[in-house]
Amino acid sequence: MRLLSLILTMALATLSFGLAAAPARADITVNVNRGDVQPLPIAIPAFNGGQVGSEIAGVVSADLNRSGLFQPLDPSTFTEHDLTTAVQPRFAAWKAINAQALVNGDVTTVNGQLQVSFRLWDVFAEQQLLGLQFTANPENWRRVAHKISDAVYERLTGEKGYFDTRVVFVAETGPRGHRVKRLAIMDQDGANPSYLTDGSTDVMTPRFSPTSQEITYMSLSPDSSAIYLLNLDTVRRESLGKFPGEVFAPRFSPDGSKVAFSVATDRGGNTDIFLMDLRTHATTRLTSDPAIDTSPSFSPDGTQIAFNSDRSGTAEIYIMNADGSNPHRISFGDGKYTDPVWSPTGEYIAFTKQTGGQFHIGIIKPDGSDERLLTTSYLDEAPTWAPNGRVLMFSRESPDGSHKLWTVDVTGRVLQPVPYPGNATDPAWSPLLQ
Repeated sequence: MRLLSLILTMALATLSFGLAAAPARADITVNVNRGDVQPLPIAIPAFNGGQVGSEIAGVVSADLNRSGLFQPLDPSTFTEHDLTTAVQPRFAAWKAINAQALVNGDVTTVNGQLQVSFRLWDVFAEQQLLGLQFTANPENWRRVAHKISDAVYERLTGEKGYFDTRVVFVAETGPRGHRVKRLAIMDQDGANPSYLTDGSTDVMTPRFSPTSQEITYMSLSPDSSAIYLLNLDTVRRESLGKFPGEVFAPRFSPDGSKVAFSVATDRGGNTDIFLMDLRTHATTRLTSDPAIDTSPSFSPDGTQIAFNSDRSGTAEIYIMNADGSNPHRISFGDGKYTDPVWSPTGEYIAFTKQTGGQFHIGIIKPDGSDERLLTTSYLDEAPTWAPNGRVLMFSRESPDGSHKLWTVDVTGRVLQPVPYPGNATDPAWSPLLQ
C-alpha cells in the first residue's frame, strides 16, 4: 500500500490590519511548567468557508483541548458570528463569555488549492497576537488544522507544538491469544489510520527516523526475527541483515545514519546491544556483559545511549557513551525499570516501571534525579515522546486483554485516551512533519 505524500506550503502572513492602539498589557501566556496550570479559556468559532471551515475549527479545538492547557469554549455561548479575518472582532462580545483568546479564520479555494487564513487575538488586550495563511491541496485540510494548532500553541506557551505529527504503532486484530499484529500509522489524534504490513508476520517496536521518512521495526516469524527499514514514500522495505540470534528493539541515532538494536546471542539469556552504520552496514558491539542489555535510546546529541540491563540483578536503567564506554546505572528505586527512551529535549528519560502488581510510566533525569511516576494501571508500557518533550504516548492493557493508546503530560495531570478505536501497542511518535 502506497502512502500519499503530503504536500503543504505555508505563506507567512503577519496579517497587519492597522488596529487601534490598545492599553499596554503583557501578552497572555500559558505557563506549561506549573503542575497546577488552569486551562486558558479560548474561543474557536467555525471558520468562514462552509463545511471545511467548520471542520478545521473543530480539529484545532480538539487539538488544543487534548493538550490540557486550553479550554475551548462552547460555541453555543458565542454571540458574534460570521467573523472574517478582514475586520476586527467585537471584543466586548468575547469578554462577556470570558474568552481570554480568540481564533478566527477564512477558508477559500483558489485555482484548486485550499487557502486558509487565521488570526489569534488577545481578547482583553484587544490585540492581534498572530496571523498566518496556509495553502494546501484540499485533501490535506486536516494538516492545515494541525499546523494552526501548532502555531497557536507555540505563540501562547513559548514551546513548539506537536499536532502536525504522525504515530506509527502495532495494530492488533482478532481474538485474544491469536491476534494479528500489523504495522500501522495514523495522525497523532487517531485520524487517517492505515496499515503498512499485511499481518503475515508479527511486528514489534516500530521507530521513526529523525526525518519521519523511514521506520525501523522488528518482524517476528515462527522460526526467525529480523529488523527492517521501511521507506514511507516508496514503501520499499530493506532488511538490516542476518544475525547469530534473535534481533529486536531497533532505534535510529539522532542523525539517522545508524541504528542501535539488541541481539540475543545465545540460549543462556545473554543479550547485547549493537550499532550498525546504515551506509556501510558495518556493525559494532557496544555491550558484552553476561546479562540482558536491551532497549537502546540515544540522547538528542547522539553522544550517549540509555538502555535497560539486569546486570545488577534486576531490570534497571543505565547510560553509556555512544561507543559503549562508561556504562553506569541511574535508577535505584524499588521495582523493575524497562523501556527507557530519551526525551527530544534531553531533559528526561521516560521508562516503564513495575512495582508489585502495578505498572507505571515515569520520567527521570539523566543524572538519576527527579524520578516521577506519571501513571498507574494494570499494565502501562512502551512510552514515546511528542517532539516537543512535553507529552508522552504509551500503551495500556486492561484486565480484559484490550490494548489502547493513551497520552500523559510530564506533570502527570493530563491523562487521556487516544481516539483510535482498535487494539494498539508499541506507539512511536514522529518528529514534526515538514
